[in-house]
Amino acid sequence: MTTITSSATFQERKSALEKQHKTLLEQKNTPQEIVGNGIYDRYKNPVVTAAHIPLNWRFDFNEKANPFLQERIGVNAAFNAGAMKWNGKYLLAVRVEGIDRKSFFAIAESPNGIDNFKFWDKPCVIPQTEEPDTNVYDMRLINHEDGFVYGIFCTERKDPNAPKGDTSSAVANAGIVRSKDLVNWERLPDLISNTGQQRNVVLHPEFVNGKYALYTRPQDGFIDVGSGGGIGLGYVEDMTNPVVKDEKIIFGKQYHTIYELKNGLGPAPIKTSKGWLHLAHGVRNTAAGLRYTLYMFMTDLNDITKVTHVPAGHFMGPEGIERVGDVSNVLFSNGWIEDEDGTVYVYYASSDTRMHVAVSSVDKLVDYVINTPADTFISAGSVQTIINQIEKNNAI
Repeated sequence: MTTITSSATFQERKSALEKQHKTLLEQKNTPQEIVGNGIYDRYKNPVVTAAHIPLNWRFDFNEKANPFLQERIGVNAAFNAGAMKWNGKYLLAVRVEGIDRKSFFAIAESPNGIDNFKFWDKPCVIPQTEEPDTNVYDMRLINHEDGFVYGIFCTERKDPNAPKGDTSSAVANAGIVRSKDLVNWERLPDLISNTGQQRNVVLHPEFVNGKYALYTRPQDGFIDVGSGGGIGLGYVEDMTNPVVKDEKIIFGKQYHTIYELKNGLGPAPIKTSKGWLHLAHGVRNTAAGLRYTLYMFMTDLNDITKVTHVPAGHFMGPEGIERVGDVSNVLFSNGWIEDEDGTVYVYYASSDTRMHVAVSSVDKLVDYVINTPADTFISAGSVQTIINQIEKNNAI
């Protein structure tokens, strides 16, 4: 293998970059070679990384303007992607973060959902409100029964009430766009809520009593959870005037659990014959900092405010290289795809750096959520749960 250094000619560097990029994009992905837990199969390679970003987004290929073929626009990470099936393809609405700390959205497309993800020609153009977004991230894609595809994302702006000299305090809210083709986006007003700042807002895919149902995560401040926190549910009558009403917490925080500090919904739930499957993130504090893991629960098919099943502990936690990145020890998901045959592709980001996929099925996930023991919330209860399983196995 020939080493290409910064002293190589323009054409040598260009050829080497193109070859390297093509090899990455066409790399086959396979399940990890372990027996696993029977719930899902993790795949070996990340499906999208910063290196997947098209070369012509990052490099000026005009030799006169860029004789050393330097990267002009650096990309730091590609993560926290919304997901949906569209025209037979598997799409990710990736949060791309530049080295300037600004995030934006870009659509990556795969023919099979596990590899060969390639970005569309240009990033998504999100129309601005009267007060421009300073930063946007973590879009959920929802194919709603009203005929629109909605993108619900977090919009961040500087806190106007921050003390003088405070250049980090921000105000977070839910930005809303909708589209019919995922290219042209209509910007709707930001969500209006009376329960503090909003992040991780998700639109339910069906009308509920003629209204739009939104899962929310209210909190007192941009970072602080305070009296807020938990997964809320509220209703909006008209998405062009998105005032959320009757907002209540349906899944709160709980001491000494994986969601003791804060929790929020990931993608929109999947409808099954047994109930609505939900994927969420839970956060706890550790001596090494915040730890984000994924967990699942189910709500009633006819009453989405009623949580019916909650397996104890996390569904997925960071493993191996997934623990390492810009914000270490973090798994986060805001996208999954249910295929026509019941296969479920769970897209998750590790350590705010890269995207991965794990593959399961509706049947497996329903079995996991319904039949996995619930948390007793005390150590003695955990021991008794294990003893019950031992005795059950001894009786076989």
